[in-house]
Amino acid sequence: MREHLTAWLRPAHASAPRCLRQCRAQYGRCPGHAHACRRQQRGVAIVTALLLTTLAITIVASLFWQQQVQVRSIENQRLQLQKQWVLRGALDWARLILREDARYSLIDDLNEPWAVPLSETRLDRYVESASIRGTAGSAVLSGAIQDAQSRLNLTGLATRGEVNPAEVQAFERLLTALRQDPGLARATAQQVAASQRASIATAGAPRPIGFTQVDDLLAVPGFTPSVLAAVRNDVVFLPRATPVNVNTARAEVLAARMATLSLADAGNIVNARRNASFRDLNDFAARLPGRPEPPPTTQAAVATSYFLVNGRVTIGEASLQVQGLVERHGPTTHLVWLREV
Repeated sequence: MREHLTAWLRPAHASAPRCLRQCRAQYGRCPGHAHACRRQQRGVAIVTALLLTTLAITIVASLFWQQQVQVRSIENQRLQLQKQWVLRGALDWARLILREDARYSLIDDLNEPWAVPLSETRLDRYVESASIRGTAGSAVLSGAIQDAQSRLNLTGLATRGEVNPAEVQAFERLLTALRQDPGLARATAQQVAASQRASIATAGAPRPIGFTQVDDLLAVPGFTPSVLAAVRNDVVFLPRATPVNVNTARAEVLAARMATLSLADAGNIVNARRNASFRDLNDFAARLPGRPEPPPTTQAAVATSYFLVNGRVTIGEASLQVQGLVERHGPTTHLVWLREV
């Protein structure tokens, strides 16, 4: 029993191999054991160095990525501002053309300078273009001025919240000529009337959507994107009721505006005015079949007060397209609204 206890209490080095005891007795420690310890420490140091290197690389890569994102964001903001200023300048140029036209002409037709579209024009020498993805960007501007009164103004479908039957019938004729459901005319008139009554509604009462853009027609039950695409170029919402300009309106709009005019006769009028525009409504009536009385000035005119200005600018790979409504009173013009398309 005593031998077992002595063996159990014996120090660990006592049971070491004889060579180990001899090494310890001669050198104080075992050279092989020390070498093994140094090798283990060297391995830990290598692993630690690799971990620190990986961490440093990750941090540096993250910083570079954040810097690249910030640079790209600043570049996009600069391009956006640059595009907006170019389009602002183009809009001012269009307003100048309209003011000059009012000084020298009492009518508006498609043979005047404002009606000539601006084809794609490179502005590289005027606008600083940024380098995008290693290639030099190019600035291109295009646009056109359109007569807003060449379209049927749907604002007149209702007056002070009351549906206007004559305007509803005109819209029905236009929808029929465009092969669309004429029943949408009354539904639209009811929505326009409701939006007008909303201006005098009591507090807390539901306020229907106001109609300012053609896209607002999608709020009318039955108006689908395909129907909207079919009528988009022939209708408009203006701040007030306006007549149709017989010098610029399409045949479908002329036939819709004048109940006694067939679509075929309207097409003949459009072809005839290419050689000579209508000087006034008497001239217009004189060229109509049967020479009827001139239409009322609330329905037809030979001059325009509202114009749609469309512009598109492309700088490098970024583009911006806008549309604005300009109102002209004699030699003065002002911007009614501006929106991105």
